[in-house]
Amino acid sequence: MRPGSPDGSASPVSATLDKAAEENFPVAPFFLPRAWRDDLMAVYGFARLVDDIGDGDLAPGGADARLLGVSPDRADDRLAMLDAFEADLRKVFDGTPGHPLLKALQPTVRRRSLTPEPFLGLIAANRQDQLVSRYETYDDLLAYCELSANPVGRLVLAITDTATPERIRLSDAVCTGLQIVEHLQDVSEDLGRDRIYLPAEDLKKFHVEEADLAAPTAGASVRALVAYEAERALGLLNEGTPLVGSVHGRLKLLLAGFVAGGKAAVHAIAAASYDVLPGPPKPTKARLLRQVGATLRGEG
Repeated sequence: MRPGSPDGSASPVSATLDKAAEENFPVAPFFLPRAWRDDLMAVYGFARLVDDIGDGDLAPGGADARLLGVSPDRADDRLAMLDAFEADLRKVFDGTPGHPLLKALQPTVRRRSLTPEPFLGLIAANRQDQLVSRYETYDDLLAYCELSANPVGRLVLAITDTATPERIRLSDAVCTGLQIVEHLQDVSEDLGRDRIYLPAEDLKKFHVEEADLAAPTAGASVRALVAYEAERALGLLNEGTPLVGSVHGRLKLLLAGFVAGGKAAVHAIAAASYDVLPGPPKPTKARLLRQVGATLRGEG
């Protein structure tokens, strides 16, 4: 039995926070100051939970719905859950939230003087996921990433008290690059949710039909498309890499881990000959460590 509930199922908090180990990059590694780790995990708990609501990946049993005041018959209504989650988030700033992950976020918000905007952006992205399942142009996809990814980097800078306009610009490039890499790793999984994050104009350019994305393995056209998008993602990661050199100490190592995680994932996709359809290509730990070293040295 798993700890957290009478039937042995995971508690909503543990079911959410345990997913940190599955990310492409370290969420709150041991070498950071304890206060930073606590605050980063509080933000991660929020971001992971809102994604789980948007993806329908909440822990079974309806505990999250009860904590948010959503009736059991609407627990599967993702828009209703997101609305309730937003209402509870607003209590972080002017009251007492009901969900334990939002209660855990409240000290971080107060300690770091965080504003609601980045949190609301992440909720808006998941709301958009319920209403938009295809993106016509690359610019449309970038606008989505502005909501779904960039707020996370901005929160990291706020927590570490290192935000400047230039660092925010560089962070946005890194976060958008990481989001695109994740989309490439998860083409099959996203298609199973009836979502395609490859721009329609690019599918047309490479003569790829949506049905081609449902194949067990990728044909030449799909591989060429994935290679094209991977190069775009790598370009964004390279654009944002100077962010690492703009800070010092343990924060530099943390940001190097973020950038290196994305670049190592791009390398894994390339090593799989851009065939992402059987499942997400993942970098080896050795490759990730080499990439962290290269990023710290300011290399590609």
